[in-house]
Amino acid sequence: MRRTLACLLVAPLLIAAAVTTETPRIQVVPHAVAPRVDVTIDGKPFTSYIYERSQKKPSLYPLRTASGKVITRGYPLDPRPGERTDHPHHVGLWFNYGSVNGLDFWNNSDAIPAARADEMGTIVHKRVIEATSGKDKGELNVEMDWVDSKGTLLLKENTHFVFQGDAVRRVIDRITRLTALKEPVVLGDNKEGVLGMRMARSLEQPSTQADFFVDASGKPGTTKTVNTEGVTGNYIGSDGKTGDKVWGTRGPWTMLQGKVDSEPVTVAILDHPENPGFPTYWHARGYGLFAANNLGQKVFDDTQSEAKRTIAPNESMTFRHRVLILNGTADAAQIAAEHRKFAEKK
Repeated sequence: MRRTLACLLVAPLLIAAAVTTETPRIQVVPHAVAPRVDVTIDGKPFTSYIYERSQKKPSLYPLRTASGKVITRGYPLDPRPGERTDHPHHVGLWFNYGSVNGLDFWNNSDAIPAARADEMGTIVHKRVIEATSGKDKGELNVEMDWVDSKGTLLLKENTHFVFQGDAVRRVIDRITRLTALKEPVVLGDNKEGVLGMRMARSLEQPSTQADFFVDASGKPGTTKTVNTEGVTGNYIGSDGKTGDKVWGTRGPWTMLQGKVDSEPVTVAILDHPENPGFPTYWHARGYGLFAANNLGQKVFDDTQSEAKRTIAPNESMTFRHRVLILNGTADAAQIAAEHRKFAEKK
């Protein structure tokens, strides 16, 4: 009897231990040394939050599909043959803007001449507030400072990332809160913003324009050439417009479709109804820039008035976006349904 009773008492403890030691599906783990936080799903790399000061802003890099295909450009961090060598400030998935009290946070990089430093702003990672792994989602909460070239603080940023995924999809929610301090911060009407991605070469749109590309040895080429090999991308807007016609349109979502290593991929950015400027304008370029700009207006449409938004001292402005990375080819009805689900989130 005593032995039976002891077994009955021990069994629940063993079950509880098994439950508590189960490895979460979605891991969000700060690196012990390197300036990054790694995100894996079901044991496979998804992305990393990277914050080298030399990049002038933190970003998620690289981004992968559920099957492991990289959908973001490698240049300038990890150049791959055949990639364009333009816009060294386009790294992975990021958030910033081209007119903040007149300063340009969007175009800043190590390639900017010293003489232009005072025109630029930098987003500095300050700390990881919390990194949480889980069965159904992983979360990362970080703090950043928006500063001018002298280090003067203009905005405090708090961003909450939520990572999800399964066998055929990856999802990133980014909730960004910008807070002004003692002085007001004016966000001007500018095309450079706000949530941007730089896509892999295969997800660009085919173009006959000559440009500079990374050569076979991984170094930037010195001669402009035309190269459309393996380039398969096509933008599709919520209004039905496609290709280059999507740039400057306004809508709750836009998707980009193409193939990576012969695998069909759909990437969509969803804009939340509570965002400033909803529905967002799309700064979507055929060379691989995919961006949702909630703050520009007249710069995209001359019939509109100039947008100028002010964050008053001790006040905040919040942005919510979702990025979907889907295996296969989704249709407009599917993405619209995804947006309706996202729109319900507060």
